[in-house]
Amino acid sequence: MTTLRHFLRLSDYSVEELRSILARAGVLKKQKESGEVYQPFVGKVLAMLFEKASTRTRVSFESGFSQLGGSVIDLNPKDSHLINHETFEDTARVVSRMVDLIMVRTFEQKRLESFASASVVPVINGLTNEWHPCQIMGDLFTFKELRGSVQGCNVAWIGDANNVLYTWLEAADIFDFHINIYAPVGFKIDATRMPSTRCYDFFLTPEDAARGADLVTTDTWTSSGYDTRKEKNRPVSARWQVNEAIMEKAKSDALFMHCLPAHRGEEVTAEVIDGPQSAVWSEAANRLHVQKAIMEFLLCH
Repeated sequence: MTTLRHFLRLSDYSVEELRSILARAGVLKKQKESGEVYQPFVGKVLAMLFEKASTRTRVSFESGFSQLGGSVIDLNPKDSHLINHETFEDTARVVSRMVDLIMVRTFEQKRLESFASASVVPVINGLTNEWHPCQIMGDLFTFKELRGSVQGCNVAWIGDANNVLYTWLEAADIFDFHINIYAPVGFKIDATRMPSTRCYDFFLTPEDAARGADLVTTDTWTSSGYDTRKEKNRPVSARWQVNEAIMEKAKSDALFMHCLPAHRGEEVTAEVIDGPQSAVWSEAANRLHVQKAIMEFLLCH
């Protein structure tokens, strides 16, 4: 009997497995671009449960599963019995007996894990407060596509300590690259989510963090709707904006990434996000291909 696998964190997988998923994403992207029809999911159903707003995750999962021949059910908590206090676990027990795969975008990681433990089909993390594995897989795929192997590279993170940063740190530990962190004073790092290996360093200025980096990345000053510190953060935020002066400290061929949505003029300037070093649009589009590979791995491996 095949062991049930979920996709909840990068650290649940070996580097070989993650590399195979990224390589498969490249094959699926070429198939899509060439017009080749590949539909292993005919007769299968994906359920998507969103407890947070979403654009890229929603569209990429629904498009990807449909392209692979399956059908999709979008579960809005307001239109389900979750609004009537049915437990998350009971929802998982019922829904997982009617579909083949479930993608969940929710709040605490423990909430996602309890859902997965009650499910009889694979569950994918579409984002939690703590981790965002599909996003970073898309970012790694994009970097490889544009610059080659990330192994031994330096990634500069300029911004809040949030789910995207912590997933970058997991990736650095797994794929053997380094994270330069500039998170302003007052934004405490959660030591329980830091890798055991020293694949990161902290810097006192964003310029020092970006110096010599192969990739500069950031996120909004508030993360995915659960951070209520926005107004408190605003007076100090200009100090950790990615602008042209910051990008000049990185390597001349350094890329800029942002998981989106972006607030131009806040965490990044329009000149950077729309500039020649920006990989943001490729990064967003590649979520489609990477998530198709993840879903294929879970259903067909």
